[in-house]
Amino acid sequence: MDLTIEEHTLTVPLVWSDPADSRTIDVFASVVSRDGGEALPYLVFLQGGPGFEAPRPFHSSTSPAWLDEALAHYRVVLLDQRGTGRSTPVSDADLEQGSAAVAEYLTHLRADSIVRDCEAMRQHLGAATWTVLGQSFGGFTTLAYLSTDAASLEHVFITGGLSAIGRHPDDTYALCYDKMRAASEQYYRRFPEHRDAMRRLVDHADAGRITLPDGEIVSVSRLRSLGSALGTNEGWQTVWSLLELDPGSNAFRHDLMHAMPYTGRNPLYFAFHESSYADGHATRWSAERTEPSDFAADPTLFTGEHIRREWTETVPAFQPWRDVALELAEFEWPRVYDATAIAASDATGAAAVYVNDVYVPMEYSLETARLLPGVRLWVTSEHEHNGLRSGPVLSHLIDLVQDRRIR
Repeated sequence: MDLTIEEHTLTVPLVWSDPADSRTIDVFASVVSRDGGEALPYLVFLQGGPGFEAPRPFHSSTSPAWLDEALAHYRVVLLDQRGTGRSTPVSDADLEQGSAAVAEYLTHLRADSIVRDCEAMRQHLGAATWTVLGQSFGGFTTLAYLSTDAASLEHVFITGGLSAIGRHPDDTYALCYDKMRAASEQYYRRFPEHRDAMRRLVDHADAGRITLPDGEIVSVSRLRSLGSALGTNEGWQTVWSLLELDPGSNAFRHDLMHAMPYTGRNPLYFAFHESSYADGHATRWSAERTEPSDFAADPTLFTGEHIRREWTETVPAFQPWRDVALELAEFEWPRVYDATAIAASDATGAAAVYVNDVYVPMEYSLETARLLPGVRLWVTSEHEHNGLRSGPVLSHLIDLVQDRRIR
């Protein structure tokens, strides 16, 4: 299949809400179509994160699994969300401006600003409306889109991205601990010998005996965050492979480094992550504060996207971002969703809600889904949070919208 890729870069305001603020950023998108599909309607893909650029449309193992299905129905707009990829990316070099300036800058990279960027790109492409596919944080951004510009959306497809609305981030992170407890115990039921293996690794980490190739001396909390892999379809294999290795081997140290959920490649993902659940609140290290007593007592219980303040001291890649992360944790984030507007949006489309999602809990997703009666739900335990990337999730959602029976 031959693809045509058009690249578009727009210069847009950093602060959409303040015309007096003259700062600008670039927003980049590639528009992908296949032969014969040049006149199809547009679908804009909103990536998960926050802090990750859109995937690139290569015919290789790195190309998203859903792209071929999408291109059968749409021209696909792969938008690098502000601060990522080719959209004025955030990097360590920005820290030269000082932590207060960088923290203030990052407050303008939220979902509501991404929506304004999307609207600018849609108008630039000459589309009266388009469809959005939002994965994880991209789904959160889709909810922000429905809060302000629902008339621009033909359909919405959301995968693992129906965020809690109006809840404190503490509620979400506490429920995510429950999900990780269940995922941990399920893993140890399958591989009971690995609980002792994890205990031995915890002892090594506690004694400072695990050093990664990048120089990080792995703390116990960082080691436990390996459990983030259990939120993906094949992630248990990552955990299994690591726990089978000799912890003193090069293979273990290299594989553990690559299995960590937060790395220096995308500083936004660490510094900015908890803000994605801050719908009108300050986060104040929510994941750390809501840790249940059994997690504190039993270090073999894995954690997921639970960020720890101590990582600003122990992880070399995060140490330069310490003051920025501390400032953002105290920032009172404004509301990003309007439940009344979402309910009045008359949105149509389909959403995949994953029963075992350890990142975006099903319980709150179903609460939010009640605001969207025109968006058909597919509640499934067949996939984990990364189902869009690893399975035929999009084709199922398109079938739902087109009233075809799920294959």
